Order: sequence, then C-alpha cells, then structure tokens
Amino acid sequence: MSNPIITAIASYGMSGQVFHGPLLKINSGFRVKSIMQRSSNSALSVFPNAKIVRSFNDIINDKEIELVVVNTPDHLHFEQAKMALNAGKHVVVEKPFVQTTEQGEELIELAQKQGVLLSVFQNRRWDNSFLTVKRVLDEGLIGRLVEYEARYNRYRTYIQDSWKEDGNLGTGILQNLGSHLIDQALVLFGKPESVSGNLHAMRDGSKVHDFFDLRLNYSGVSVTLKASYLVREEMPAYMLHGVNGSFIKYGLDPQEEALKNGHLPNEPAWGTDPQNLWGLLNSDVSGLHFRGNIETVAGNYSAYYDNLHQSIRFGSESAVKPQESLEGIRIIEEVLRMNI
Repeated sequence: MSNPIITAIASYGMSGQVFHGPLLKINSGFRVKSIMQRSSNSALSVFPNAKIVRSFNDIINDKEIELVVVNTPDHLHFEQAKMALNAGKHVVVEKPFVQTTEQGEELIELAQKQGVLLSVFQNRRWDNSFLTVKRVLDEGLIGRLVEYEARYNRYRTYIQDSWKEDGNLGTGILQNLGSHLIDQALVLFGKPESVSGNLHAMRDGSKVHDFFDLRLNYSGVSVTLKASYLVREEMPAYMLHGVNGSFIKYGLDPQEEALKNGHLPNEPAWGTDPQNLWGLLNSDVSGLHFRGNIETVAGNYSAYYDNLHQSIRFGSESAVKPQESLEGIRIIEEVLRMNI
C-alpha cells in the first residue's frame, strides 16, 4: 500500500511481540520504523528494517513518525501518550486506557486540540465469541434479552513476578481482564444506570485483586461480568437468556494463542473455532423451535488496524473512540471505591 503510516512501538514485551507486532507486520498500511527495547535487539528478527531505540524521547523527537503505539506498563500510559500527543503524533494506547478519569479527559482534550487521532487497543471487540454474541443479539435469535453474563477465567495459583501483580495503583484483574469485559458490555448496552461489584484477592500471598463479580444495571436487562484466576473447570464464556430462548458459548478466542505460537493473522481459517466450540442456541426462531449449535463468527484482530489506517489517512470514523474506553475507566474507579 502506498503512503503507509510511519509507526513506532513503545515496548516489545508481551503485547508488542504477540499483538501489535504481528498485526502491524502484515498490514501494508503501516511501516514500523522504531521499536523501543531497553537492552535487547530481538525485535530486529521480526522487523529487520526497523530501528531499535533505547528511550521514549528517541521516538518523540523523530519527526517522521506519525503514530506511536503506547503499550508500556499501565502506569506509563498517561505520561507517554501525553508526550506523543504534544509532539503531534497519533496515538494508540494499550488497555487499560489510563489509571484515572482525569488523565483520560486530559488526553482526549489534548488530542482534539492537536488535531490527531487517539485510540485504545480494545482488540477483544473482535474476539470470535463476542462477534457471535453480537450477531445473535442483532438478529434477535433469542428475542428480547433479559440476562447477559460474561466470564473471563484462568487457573493461575502462582504469583507472577511482574508489575501486573506488584500491588501498585492500577494493577489487578479488574484493570487487566475486566477492561475487556466492561468494554464489550459498553459496546452492547451503552452506559449503565448504576454499577456494583465485589473484588477479592483469593490466591495465597496475592497483593492484587484476582477475582471480581460486577453488576452493570440497565433497565430491562441484567448484566453480570465475572473473572477469576482460580477457576480450573471450564465454564461458559457467555450466557445469554432472552424471552424466546438462550445462547451459551464456551471457549476462548484462539487468536492470542495462535499469535503466541508464531502464527500470523493472514493465515487460512484465522480466528475460527472447531465445531465442538460452536455455541448452543435453544430458542424459538421465526415461530420454529431450534436447539443446536451455530457456527462461530471468525475473530479478526486485524480489523482494528485496518480501521485505524482508514481513520488516519481518510478520516473514516474510528472504531474505538477514547471516550468509550474512558467510560470503562469510570466504571473501574467506581468499583474500586466500593471495595476500599
């Protein structure tokens, strides 16, 4: 593609190697010019024509760079996104967007003032299970929805040696996995009338909450979001109940695991489920009772960067607006205040 967006990746840890790197590598609408690594040059094995830089200032001071991917540890998001915006760069911020509502409001105002695009990497909007849930609801396959429950569980008894579990501000399962589930609920239902929730540190020696149970309250529909690091037995990822029937979906989207194993999103059958993971629909559809599995919609994380290119180059509507992710931060803050 002609006129690719000149891009810098601010970190080459897990999110750089597994998500942003592969998605940018296969997208001809972007050219990765710089990657920040503190000591290693390992990114050159994937991006041999890129420049390895050692400081964020090296990225900010490069006038050729148009887009900065701020995928550093969460506590750096605000500071580095602000620096990039002040330098006139477009910015993608890894989730969670920021640590406080005030920080998010400042970044949104700054991006508008600078006339640049600010977006948050909410890739889970393109999970295959969530895309299938959206289709079930959009097509009215269970009638009027009355109950929605989404879970994101793991079984991890140990404590990671990572900033994500050091107990500092902004760490814990609510900010990590919760950012995804909250964002998905906001996409489906908009801003809730009220929020309630419980947070707990369940694992021995945990410094962060590793369990949450949230209720997002809307008129006419009950929305429950749950996650835990101590669930060994598989449970449904989504349970939807409507006046005509139910839809139940097991299994995690396969894209992250495929990316970890070195696969790229341009491979055949990307983001698809095996038939044993297709969701179960038990409902009256067009006056006929149906009980059976429906094929999972293919997941597509690449859609995020496809849209980003269209937004920056041609002014198309951004698929992930920062105001939406800011509403997610407000919900997180409210739940945290309830559990002090």
